[in-house]
Amino acid sequence: MNLTELNRIAAAMVAPGKGILAADESSGTIKKRFDAIGVDSTETSRRDYREMLFRSKEAMSKYISGVILYDETIWQDARDGTPLIKLIEESGAIPGIKVDEGTQGLPMCPGELVTVGLDKLAERLKKYYERGARFAKWRAVIDIGSGIPSMTAISVNAHALARYAALCQAAQIVPIVEPEVLMDGDHDIDRCYEVTQRVLNQTFQELCVQRVALEGMVLKPNMAISGKKCAKQAPVEEVAEKTVRLLKACVPAAVPGIAFLSGGQSDEEATAHLNAMHKLGPLPWGLTFSYGRALQAAPQKAWSGKAENVAAGQSAFSHRARMNGLASKGEWQSSLEKKAA
Repeated sequence: MNLTELNRIAAAMVAPGKGILAADESSGTIKKRFDAIGVDSTETSRRDYREMLFRSKEAMSKYISGVILYDETIWQDARDGTPLIKLIEESGAIPGIKVDEGTQGLPMCPGELVTVGLDKLAERLKKYYERGARFAKWRAVIDIGSGIPSMTAISVNAHALARYAALCQAAQIVPIVEPEVLMDGDHDIDRCYEVTQRVLNQTFQELCVQRVALEGMVLKPNMAISGKKCAKQAPVEEVAEKTVRLLKACVPAAVPGIAFLSGGQSDEEATAHLNAMHKLGPLPWGLTFSYGRALQAAPQKAWSGKAENVAAGQSAFSHRARMNGLASKGEWQSSLEKKAA
């Protein structure tokens, strides 16, 4: 393992003013997104959509540091025969790959899930590296509900995340470690804080046990935020303050960077929260975004599967990428959104 090189890539992934595009929706997830805009989800339509994003010169060269791909996409070629992964490299962004194989019910733990995909992961990573992937992503899902999460679910998922991370580093690939505490319930921000703290502490304990070099990874956590169904939604400043406090308590300074998931927040909420965190003074690690929906909802709608809408889709993508790029330096203002509209 060349740790200097892993650290260089991890630092580039969280460079100031840039963040990661999560374009790794599974076939099932992208079908839901396409259904919402009235587009048939076929191998060709998925390719055309992602090609539109990767050819957005302004967004990709100025505001996107890396792209997380789905297995189908990493092997696809653009309409003119150029491998999609080459479009990403040519823009100056780093190609990455989602390697987990989704979730299964966790035995003896009703209502809880464990992420699978460790079998043969070493062989898959070797092929992905040869194809050009330089980082990978694995998502663990922790739900908050009555009597959950159990310590079992937290431990099992943290163990799998650390196993995955160690395999990545052995393959000279930077792991994005993503323990996601879901915002689907009716819990308040303090319950989210408490569960996320347990999850992060257990995850870093496992990473340490499995000898993962913290300097060669990126963390992709949720923010401390109220559940979607909670009657009292915490304001932007509270989300920022509690999230930064939580991360300072749990994430060692050796980690080069933290790239948040948007986790179901609206476009502007995700941007505003990130921006507010950067107002809280110097941080021990780079702090940026790794958004899927919060970067893609607007371009999907603008594009709607029509070739004549490609420019409009790219313009919408560039706008969201720029807004989040500004937020990752604490330079975003809501008035910039109104100007664009």
